[in-house]
Amino acid sequence: MEALDRGLVAVPAKDGVLVRWRLFGTDPGNLGFHVYRDGERVNNKPITDSTNFLDPDGTTDSTYAIRPVGVGRVKSGRNRRKRGHRKPGMSKSVEVWDEQYKEIPLNKPSPVEGEDGETVTYHANDASVGDLTGDGSLDIVQKWTPSNAKDNSQSGHTSDVLLDGYTMEGEHLWRINLGQNVRAGAHYTPFVVYDFDGDGTAELAVRTADGTTDGTGAVIGDPDADYANEDGYVLKGPEYLTVFDGETGEELATTDFEPARGDICDWGDCYGNRGDRFLAGVAYLDGERPSILTTRGYYEKSMLAAWDFRDGDLETRWIFDSDDGNEEYEGQGNHQLATADVDGDGKDEIVYGAAVIDHDGTGLYSTGWNHGDALHVSDFDPSRDGLEVFMPHEWGPYGMTFRDAETGELLWGEEGDGDIGRGMIADIDPNYEGAEAWAGIPLSDDGLGTWTADGERLSEDTVDSINSAVWWTGDLQRELLDHDFLGWEEGYGVGWIKKWNPETEELDLVKSFDGTRSNNSSKGNPCLSGDILGDWREEVIWRTEDSEALRLYATPHETDHRLYTLLHDPQYRTAIAWQNVGYNQPPWPSYFLGHGMDDPPKPDIELVTDDNRHGKRGRPGSHNDSSH
Repeated sequence: MEALDRGLVAVPAKDGVLVRWRLFGTDPGNLGFHVYRDGERVNNKPITDSTNFLDPDGTTDSTYAIRPVGVGRVKSGRNRRKRGHRKPGMSKSVEVWDEQYKEIPLNKPSPVEGEDGETVTYHANDASVGDLTGDGSLDIVQKWTPSNAKDNSQSGHTSDVLLDGYTMEGEHLWRINLGQNVRAGAHYTPFVVYDFDGDGTAELAVRTADGTTDGTGAVIGDPDADYANEDGYVLKGPEYLTVFDGETGEELATTDFEPARGDICDWGDCYGNRGDRFLAGVAYLDGERPSILTTRGYYEKSMLAAWDFRDGDLETRWIFDSDDGNEEYEGQGNHQLATADVDGDGKDEIVYGAAVIDHDGTGLYSTGWNHGDALHVSDFDPSRDGLEVFMPHEWGPYGMTFRDAETGELLWGEEGDGDIGRGMIADIDPNYEGAEAWAGIPLSDDGLGTWTADGERLSEDTVDSINSAVWWTGDLQRELLDHDFLGWEEGYGVGWIKKWNPETEELDLVKSFDGTRSNNSSKGNPCLSGDILGDWREEVIWRTEDSEALRLYATPHETDHRLYTLLHDPQYRTAIAWQNVGYNQPPWPSYFLGHGMDDPPKPDIELVTDDNRHGKRGRPGSHNDSSH
């Protein structure tokens, strides 16, 4: 996994400056830290019970650094102190943010003319993160969505989808234009960012076509080909899977896309709705190195393909086809997927909605409970062994289900009528063991109530937020991440974080993200949420109202809980990679994270360093933060 820097961040808080940093998955449990303000140590003894420090004397003019001390402190030849250099293990210094957010400028695309002569504008949509430059810090891949993007069920021509690479400081690294033969919409362009070849820098993998232009200006295939039909659908012509260099946007490898289109009518209709539903992800299928996942179809015929990117080449690991002796897997996929080691063999499976595909590309099980719009996989019930899956269902009598992730056994469920289009689960109430769960029909009062992890109905009412969640405050309960939807015409809202109050049984506002906009209509998504900086708490990235910048928000709340960075839990890290796919869902770790939790298992991982890089494009010495 990634050899990250300490992710040090300092934000203004109510009583001073809150400084937060990462505890690596490979750090010894008793490792302590010293905090330095303007070069002088400000803590009396090593900090060993958390990875944050509230400095009451800090100001927005201060700078901070941290240094690990005690057993396990970094000691290596290349980190020996030299005259004029920082102390051994000392991190880079960071400035205090002026606000509780960092504004990251974007190179917003200019308006273009659409097929029908209309003016088409762009907004910053889903994003992902990875170390694009090999310096140990996370960078951003940002998708730009045109205003004429379409759902698969809608006809009409769309303008080009663009993907940008940025550093966290706002340096624009590259732009990739997917071109006229990749239709714009929520289900056409899932992209994954990860270090697939183990060279210490992340790559970008995405479906491409004739006319795609990489970050250096080179065009893939025939630049003049235009395969869109009169209704705007692209149902002929070649499709490719391309891996791009994270630092330059250069095409590294391109091959024919799998699962292939074939006869478009085989997927459930002949006009391109079901046959052009794509998902993507990352999975450790051999238990050691990451593979790329690409999929097609989930309403009826469903196919998945796994790929390895090694030594500059893309090779297919396996292809799963519901038409090839796997008919019970038809119609079980969701608008998203998850990857997790559900059977404890050290290798990832693909939770494909109501079904699971084993690491070797064979079917593990299919419940037959049908497609759904939301999916959550983690250890939600710590009283029992293993992981669980919670999801709502779009049709059939199932409503919402809570199942054993390894076997598919129904642990409990609630029947429902119609499209139960949202479902959320999180440990929001410390009065009950494990997580609480609820589901309902979006933008309505029709819900299936609120339940405990072991299937006890707590209330006939459904919690009044059903889109996402975030670990933000200092306790172990998860807050809810959502928005005030401004209507279908606007297609966005203003985001917020709210916390469940067990005494009033209502949600209390914690943070409003004024001046920003949500994505993906009623889904209320930020561009990205997850453990991006600092300690184990999560950050949220929203676009500004005009999409001229991103705002990266970090918590100002102190905590006395100490956890390894969630980025070094493989299930959580791969969840960050698939978060932008389809209907975005919050990332979950492989263990129960909530009140009364046990210490999480120490991650069984090896970090990619200069000494063990697998790829051929390594940049020796580029990891220049000695806190690695």
